[in-house]
Amino acid sequence: MLLGCIGDDFTGSSDLANTLAKQGMYTVQYTGVPDAEAASDVEAGVIALKTRSVPVKEAIKQSLEALEWLKAQGCQQFFFKYCSTFDSTAEGNIGPVADALADALGTDCVIVCPAFPGTGRTIYQGHLFVNDGLLNESGMQNHPLTPMTDSDLRRCLAPQTQSEVGHIPALTIFAGVESTKAALKAEADANKRLIIVDAIRDEDLMIIGEAAADLPLITGGSGVALGLPENFRKRGLIGESSTSWSGESGQCAILSGSCSVATRAQLAEHANNNPMLEIKAADVISGAVTAETVSEWLLNQEGIPLAYSSADPENVKAVQAEYGMEVSAAAIENLFAEVSRQLVAGGISRLIVAGGETSGAVVEGLSLNTMAMGPEIDPGVPAMRAGENLVIALKSGNFGAPDFFVKAAGILAQGAG
Repeated sequence: MLLGCIGDDFTGSSDLANTLAKQGMYTVQYTGVPDAEAASDVEAGVIALKTRSVPVKEAIKQSLEALEWLKAQGCQQFFFKYCSTFDSTAEGNIGPVADALADALGTDCVIVCPAFPGTGRTIYQGHLFVNDGLLNESGMQNHPLTPMTDSDLRRCLAPQTQSEVGHIPALTIFAGVESTKAALKAEADANKRLIIVDAIRDEDLMIIGEAAADLPLITGGSGVALGLPENFRKRGLIGESSTSWSGESGQCAILSGSCSVATRAQLAEHANNNPMLEIKAADVISGAVTAETVSEWLLNQEGIPLAYSSADPENVKAVQAEYGMEVSAAAIENLFAEVSRQLVAGGISRLIVAGGETSGAVVEGLSLNTMAMGPEIDPGVPAMRAGENLVIALKSGNFGAPDFFVKAAGILAQGAG
C-alpha cells in the first residue's frame, strides 16, 4: 500500500476512494481499522471512521489507531479526509486530529485544503465558498451538529489547534508547483504548521498535489487528493488502471437522514414520481414508528421508494430542544441501522443512503467491512459493491444533482446480468 487515508465519516471516505480510483489507484475502503493485513495489490487504503462529531479524545485515539495500521501496510504518505464544508465547530475534531497525526509523523508542514470545485467548494483568500456564496450563507449555518457560522478557515481552525495557522493565496498557486513548494516551506519555517491553501479550479488542486509529493501528511476534502496518484505514477509505483463494474438489478430502496439544502431539493424532485415515507424523530422516540413498520413499507412499494427524516432545520431544532440533540440523533441513526438490516434480509440488493451520519449508521448496521469502488454517480459519490448481492451508494448531504436518487438507482443496476 502506498497511500494511507483516514476519513472522519463514511460518505467522505467513499468520496475520497472514488477520487483516487478515478485517478488510477487501486483503492479499497475499509470500515474502521481492519484486524488483518491488506491485500498485496491495494495501492490506496481508505479507513472510514465515524469521528466527525465524537469527543476529541476519542477522535484522536481512533485516528492514531488507523494511522498505525496504515503505517504497518507500508504506506509512504498519509491523508486525513474531512468534509469539503469543513464541518467542525470551535470544539471540533479537525484541528486536534491533524495535530495528533502531524505529531505522530514528525512533520511541521501540513496542507489544509477542503476545496472541491467539482461540487462548488472553493477557497479564496482563506474563505470557503459553496457555489457563489460564503460557507456561512450556504445553509451550513443551520447544520444540526456542526453549524458553520464563519467562512474564514483560518478563524475556524485557530481555536481547534495548538499549531499556528498559515495561508497560501490563490495567486501563489496560479504561479505553479515551484511557487507553491516555496510558499509551503516559508510558512513552515515561520512555525505555521497547518497551512490553509487556496484553490478555485481543479488545475489548482493538481498543482497542490504535485507540490505535496514529499509531504508526509495532507489534509482536506477529496479534491486535493486529485494530484496525489500522479506522484506515485511518475515514480513508477503505479500504472494505469480502470474500474470494472457489474451492478444488481434487484429491488432498490433509499434512506435519507440529511437535512441539507441539496438533499431536501432531491427529496422534492423524487416525490414527483416515487413513493415517499416521512419519519419524524418524535414518533421514533415514542415508539409510534419502528424499524419493522418502515422496512415493511419500503419492501412493499413499487418504483424506487424512499424513507426520510430530512426535516426542515427549524423542525430539527424543535425536536432537539424537546428531547436533546443526542437522544434525537441516536433514535434516527439506530432506526436506519435496523431498517437497513431488515431491507437486506428482505431482498433489497440496491441501497442508496443520504447523509453522513445516516450512512455511518447503515454501514455499521450492515457490518460492511470493505467496499470496492464502482462508477461515479455524481461528483464525489461512487457506486460501490458491498457484498455478493448488494451494491450501495452513500451520499454526503450536500452532494448530487436534483435527480440524484433516480440516477443512482440506474447506475447501481448498470451492467447487471
